[in-house]
Amino acid sequence: MSNATHGIYLLRHVKSSWDEPGLADHDRPLAPRGRSSGKRLRRHIRAAGLVPDLVLCSSAVRAVQTWEAVRDGLPPDTRIEISGDLYGADASSLLRRLNGLPESVRSVLVIGHSPAIDGLAVGLAGTGDPTARERMTVKYPTGGLALLTAETAWAELGWNAAALEEFVVPREL
Repeated sequence: MSNATHGIYLLRHVKSSWDEPGLADHDRPLAPRGRSSGKRLRRHIRAAGLVPDLVLCSSAVRAVQTWEAVRDGLPPDTRIEISGDLYGADASSLLRRLNGLPESVRSVLVIGHSPAIDGLAVGLAGTGDPTARERMTVKYPTGGLALLTAETAWAELGWNAAALEEFVVPREL
């Protein structure tokens, strides 16, 4: 058992474009509003001092473009893994992915999709800011970012095992 504190940052991709109706869902790019939201999130991430050891990002175009929008708010050597498994994942499979992280990873930023990201955030948040938990339970909009901490080993991370520290959305930044 580990007494280490782990940071878990869960980011739903920013607003994507629906301008090309024939485009496959996986290939939809960001909308102009999404690019603007990405800039606000980048500034917030930098100001909050978030420094994840690892970024796990869905392979969907809008998720990768969200990463590109926020990455300058992080150290240039931040490790990134872009994974097709995160596109279409559910909250339980995201939790299993976190359970498999090595203990050398102290914090992780996951960039993905609804309902998996919001389901994971709400499911993990056993303690912490009740107002923020209610807000993200009611609506976890594009660009929503939940910051959680867990006092457990990755392998032992489970539902209700983390504290919700903050929930931010781009329009409030």
